[in-house]
Amino acid sequence: MSIRFASAASAVAFIACLATPAFASEADGAVSGPAEATQTPETEDTASLMLRAIEPVDLATATGQDEATPAITVSGAATLTTDYRFRGVSQSDEGMAVQGGITISHESGFYVGAWGSNLAGWGTFGGANMELDLIAGFKLPVGEGTLDTGLVWYMYPSGADTTDFAELYAKLSGAVGPLSLTAGVAYAPKQEALGNAFPVGRPADPGDKEDNLYLSGDAIYGVADTPISFKAHIGYSDGNPGLGPNGTSIAPTGTYFDWSLGADLVPVSGLTLSVAYVDTDISEAEAALIRPNFATVAGDSISDATVVFSITASF
Repeated sequence: MSIRFASAASAVAFIACLATPAFASEADGAVSGPAEATQTPETEDTASLMLRAIEPVDLATATGQDEATPAITVSGAATLTTDYRFRGVSQSDEGMAVQGGITISHESGFYVGAWGSNLAGWGTFGGANMELDLIAGFKLPVGEGTLDTGLVWYMYPSGADTTDFAELYAKLSGAVGPLSLTAGVAYAPKQEALGNAFPVGRPADPGDKEDNLYLSGDAIYGVADTPISFKAHIGYSDGNPGLGPNGTSIAPTGTYFDWSLGADLVPVSGLTLSVAYVDTDISEAEAALIRPNFATVAGDSISDATVVFSITASF
C-alpha cells in the first residue's frame, strides 16, 4: 500500500505543476464523455477595438429589450476516430470507432449528458460491443477558473452484468493567455468490474472488488490568429495489480502512466480535425503475461504507442 500511495503522491505533485500558474480567464470545456475538447481563446487586435470605439446605438439594448440568455442550452458532438483510446488503452481493438454525445446544461451550472462509442475485443467478458456513459455534474467559478465535478456511470449494454461501474470526478481549469490548463482527479470506489478477477498465477476470483484512482493534467496552447492549437496530456491510473479491460479485470483499470501529444485544426466553426500520439508505460512483457487477453485479435498489446486521427462535428 505504501508503494501505491507514494506513486499516487508523486503523480499528484507532477500534475499539480501544470495547474500552478494563476488563472487569467475562465476556460470553457465541452462535456463529451471520456474524450474532452477545449476551445481556443479568441483575441482582438487594437485596430479592431478602435474601429468599434464609436458604434451606432442599439435601440433594443438601450431600451432593455435585448434577448435574454436561455436558461437551458443543448450541445453535442459526433466523432469518427481511427482508434478509441481510453486512458491510453484501446477499447476498439485498435480499429476505427464512431462516437457521439449530447449535453443539456442549466444556467445554474448543473448539467446532464450521455456519450457513446462502439467497442471491439470485449467478447471474453460477455460480448459488449458498445459503451454508453451517463453523466451528471455541476460547474462553478473558482477565482478566475472553473471547477467541474460530477459522476459518470460507464455502461456496456449487452455485456456481462459485472462490466458496469461508477466514477466520481473533479476538474479544475483555467487559462493563462493562450494556454488552457486542466488538472483532474477521478475516483471509482470498490466495484466488481474493477476487481482483479483473473490474477496471473492464481485461481480466478470473479467476486473480487477493487477501486481505481486516476489523476490527469492537460494543457492546450492556441496559436494566435490561427485555427491551430497544440495539446498535451499526462495521466496516472492507480488500480489493481492487473490490467483491464480484457486482462485480469473486466473494465478499464490498472496501475500505469499514459500520455499524449497532439494538435487540433478548426477549419470552420463546429468542425475539428485532430491528430495525437498516444502511449503508456505498460511494457510488452506485462501485456504478454495475460495473453490472449488485453490484446487485439492479431495478438498485439492494446496499450502500445499509436497515432490517432479524428474528425469531430459539434453544435
